[in-house]
Amino acid sequence: MSTWLTTRFGLRVPVVSAPMAGVAGGQLAAAVSRAGALGMIGVGANTTPEWIESQCRIAAAAGLPFGVGLQAWAVAEAPAQLDAAMTSGAAMVSVNYGPYERYVRPLQRAGFVVATTIGTLQEAREAAESGVDVIIARGSEGGGHGRNFVSTLPLLQSVLDTVDTPVLAAGGIGSARGLAAVLAAGAAGAWVGTAFLTCAEGTVSDVERSRLFAAHDTDTVYGQVFDIGARARWPREFGERAVRNEFFDEWSGREDELAADNVAMDRMARARRDQDYDIACLNAGQGVELLRHKTNAAEVVSEFAGAAELLHAAA
Repeated sequence: MSTWLTTRFGLRVPVVSAPMAGVAGGQLAAAVSRAGALGMIGVGANTTPEWIESQCRIAAAAGLPFGVGLQAWAVAEAPAQLDAAMTSGAAMVSVNYGPYERYVRPLQRAGFVVATTIGTLQEAREAAESGVDVIIARGSEGGGHGRNFVSTLPLLQSVLDTVDTPVLAAGGIGSARGLAAVLAAGAAGAWVGTAFLTCAEGTVSDVERSRLFAAHDTDTVYGQVFDIGARARWPREFGERAVRNEFFDEWSGREDELAADNVAMDRMARARRDQDYDIACLNAGQGVELLRHKTNAAEVVSEFAGAAELLHAAA
């Protein structure tokens, strides 16, 4: 499976582990890279530069390429995150969600491959015009934050027909079959989050894993309920896909009330501390159905490597 992605970073498998903030630290990134894909470290809004530096040292110890994922809206508030990424030793930096354009050239001049995530064809055009090195076409199936307008395959097809920039497909790609499908369509690889959620090298707890294992393909929801309940600073234009629970059902459609309800906010804060996922948010994409047991990064990457045989059989 030779693509722009494998050639550019010397990979065996054209997969990038998504930089899931709160899940993907240096250990997961290093393990993914050792397995032959590209591991990423996820930086959240409240992540300190010191944490970024420490996790990048862990990832760099593998002696292989890895990446760092930033949130553009958060970097605008905390520019020291960008400074830490600049000295991280990473091979790729993704800057997603918000005014990313201002960071593209400085990062490229510093030697980084620069990626950004899009959720519509118009956003893909704008990304190409910005000069990013690779575009992540994230469909509405994807877990965590993003757009909810277009699903992965329709988005991927239109983007590939429109831009010359290399494109990675994201959203709902959880196995060799999914990877084979997007490679056959012309993607340079897959940007994968949910499939790596239950890896031993990540920071997901056993309580969270159990909840993920119990979830089915129809058990995720999209909206702003969890961000509003937590008083998160995420721009409201980016909703969040997570595992459905009682809190979401109670407040969906009542977001304005929720924004003014401090009792509900306190309830969510306690639930996060207590790992009560009937209330607290647990991000996952529609590929959560494929999660059934605790695994590790090498096993996940090995599963994706099976796409080569599927593509050969279809040739």
